[in-house]
Amino acid sequence: MKHLVVALLTLAIAAQPVCSQNADKAWKNLDYAGDGHVAHQLDIQLPAVEKPAYPVVVVIYGSAWFANNMKQMAFNAMGKPLLEAGFAVVSINHRSSGDAPFPAQINDVKAAIRFLRANKATYALDDAFIGITGFSSGGHLASLAGTTNGVTTFTQGTTTIDVEGQVGPHVGVSSAVDAVVDWFGPIDLLKMDACERAKTGQSPEAALVGGSLTEKTDLVILANPITYLDASDPSFLVIHGEADNVVPPCQSALFAAALQEVKRLNAYLTVPKGQHGPVTFNAETFKCMADFFKAEVAQ
Repeated sequence: MKHLVVALLTLAIAAQPVCSQNADKAWKNLDYAGDGHVAHQLDIQLPAVEKPAYPVVVVIYGSAWFANNMKQMAFNAMGKPLLEAGFAVVSINHRSSGDAPFPAQINDVKAAIRFLRANKATYALDDAFIGITGFSSGGHLASLAGTTNGVTTFTQGTTTIDVEGQVGPHVGVSSAVDAVVDWFGPIDLLKMDACERAKTGQSPEAALVGGSLTEKTDLVILANPITYLDASDPSFLVIHGEADNVVPPCQSALFAAALQEVKRLNAYLTVPKGQHGPVTFNAETFKCMADFFKAEVAQ
């Protein structure tokens, strides 16, 4: 499964035009946690147009949570339309499920956002707007960042997790995001088999929580973005290919319905013949993403 997911996403991204980076307005491999771990690096690229500061979009790669160093892949996938729309694009790494079990991954995402806010003057970032997007497992983490705005700890059954985490030197700085675009992310990890039941045996979801889904059900529920959803969350755009055979399209349908119920859904886009990246990534859907973020900046 690990190799299938990465191969599909790599194929989809290779089909996109390469976005050249302006070295004068780019920073690579910034250590947002201060610990020297490759999983705690991020890249910042600013648009060519001159401005005092730029609204931000954080992008997160998909890897079934197996990879800790694919931030360039995320930039290659989504950097061009976001830069052209006037956003500072920040592509981040995060710890893999092999590095540490959940909630390490969302702790890292939030630490990266805190780093951006704490260093906004250095990198010409306007933290009045920080959007976030990701695809596949990156869509899961982007969605989770959105639904856990303001959540520090959370308890499910007998399990309590530190959602915010203590990663990096900027604990206490806000990790809130202002808008989310979810590209075919897993939303309910207990319904990854046709949206009716959890997958059995070894799976990316089991690796994420560090054990059997039946034995760690509370932790799985805590990893679900939908668990935290309420009317205070930011606005969401959800995009999924109808022919996705990795993350069932019904995952996004379930999420869109739940978002609609609390009035947090901007739009739910389904892509005919769209696969897990291929066809789903296209000029029209990228424009929808950029237009959505621009509209949210104007709110």
